[in-house]
Amino acid sequence: MTETMGSTGLADPIAPLLRADSVTKQFGGLTAIKDVNFTLRPRELRCLIGPNGAGKSTFFKMLTGQIVPTSGSIKLRDIEISGSHPFDIARMGVGIKTQVPNLFNGLCVRENLVMAAARGKSIRRAEQIASDTLDRLGLTALADKIVGVLAHGQRQWTELAMVLSQEPDLVLLDEPAAGMSHAEIDRTAELILEINKTQAVIVVEHDMSFIRKIADVVTVFNRGSVLIEGNVHDVLRDKTVRDVYLGKETLGGRE
Repeated sequence: MTETMGSTGLADPIAPLLRADSVTKQFGGLTAIKDVNFTLRPRELRCLIGPNGAGKSTFFKMLTGQIVPTSGSIKLRDIEISGSHPFDIARMGVGIKTQVPNLFNGLCVRENLVMAAARGKSIRRAEQIASDTLDRLGLTALADKIVGVLAHGQRQWTELAMVLSQEPDLVLLDEPAAGMSHAEIDRTAELILEINKTQAVIVVEHDMSFIRKIADVVTVFNRGSVLIEGNVHDVLRDKTVRDVYLGKETLGGRE
């Protein structure tokens, strides 16, 4: 049974943006995800954590349409998205950033943002969105730099800006701090918190020091199920959570 920390016992008056009910995924005889229930409110930031093989990445891929659940339901604003293609889910207002940046290396940063913003909009409107996004995220100094020559962290920030340029309601980020220096990690945390002022965000991440910088509520996966969820500081002090990570990750840093 999933344990939830910090519950008031009162009904939540805010309708969920995203809801997963009894989601299960089987690969042949292997059950990767089993009866997972998950609810995300508008403008909430949720971090999904757990040891390697816990199921968090599989669950993330089901949310993005990369994997189809064997059973259960995933709804975005009460619309079923289980089995939908990733591009259909994106069109419904979900911005997706995977571990490997998906960028146009021969274009400058601004042009990449215009390309991301252009779907269904005039070029003038897309250019305005790109400029506003660069200003908002403090990336204007990179605007005219060719993406192919950028450092790793700058490439990741460019893709974050591209996702935001699509004006999604929900942003899904898969290990956004991977491979970054300490300074880059700090800057990435700032960008995610800025995005979360207007968008709901789900982050899958291994780096516990990074999680502590951005998280309020975390959901811990273990053996394909949700082990516990609640306030990040309470959860990371929980003995069961520490036992799950023991030998695999220190709760103050990377695996």
